Amino acid sequence: MQDLKVTLVQPDMLWQSPEQNREMYERLLDEHDSDTDLVLLPEMFSTGFTMDSRTAAEAMGGPTCQWLQQQAQQRGVAICGSLAIKEEDQFFNRMLFTFPDGTQRHYDKRHLFRMAGEHERYQPGSERVVVEYKGWRILLQVCYDLRFPVFSRSRNDYDLALYVANWPAVRRQPWRKLLQARAIENLCYIAGVNRVGTDANGHDYSGDSMLVDFKGDLLIDEPAGQPFVKTHALSADDLQQFKERFPAWMDADQFICS
Repeated sequence: MQDLKVTLVQPDMLWQSPEQNREMYERLLDEHDSDTDLVLLPEMFSTGFTMDSRTAAEAMGGPTCQWLQQQAQQRGVAICGSLAIKEEDQFFNRMLFTFPDGTQRHYDKRHLFRMAGEHERYQPGSERVVVEYKGWRILLQVCYDLRFPVFSRSRNDYDLALYVANWPAVRRQPWRKLLQARAIENLCYIAGVNRVGTDANGHDYSGDSMLVDFKGDLLIDEPAGQPFVKTHALSADDLQQFKERFPAWMDADQFICS
């Protein structure tokens, strides 16, 4: 297990404009031009958090899925974010983890945000997903999942959790505090990426994308409200040494999340 360089991309995205958003991400990554292993994009990164699933959703293998594969292969990195996906007559808020060779794993958002009617437009996922990449075990999570600690509770089976979100500014403090709480309670690194700007529904976003270590300390934490692209290396040795010195995971309660 080697150190892992993680890049957070916090954009001001265009509403339901996949092609323009994809071009924007390419430009941001080209301008940043940093050596990295993993690029993290927000929830529904090509459209914004839309409930117009029938208009916004793509099939697996569609233009945005292909774009993720192209970017991963061209840049030699893993790239991850969620988008609206249609399978047969069902719609999912699907987080895609694309490896540098173009292969993909996915996680369907389990906890759908009923206050926006997401549960009426999309199907909930049923499986907790951990992917392995460069020796790291990585848990995939989407936005509202952050509020439900049982589903993301570590069984000493992951080292890093990724949260992709469209989390409004009015609730920015819960976002910030819960990211740190998840890191502390699970003895892991946490990467949370959000957007800035205002969407078509009039919701403002402050960003607050953060990279948090296993003690809750902030490794990336930029001023609110501004787009940014930032990279930081996660230390595998620091994580392992801390878990050996403070093995709280050994005293965790046994449970099954159904």
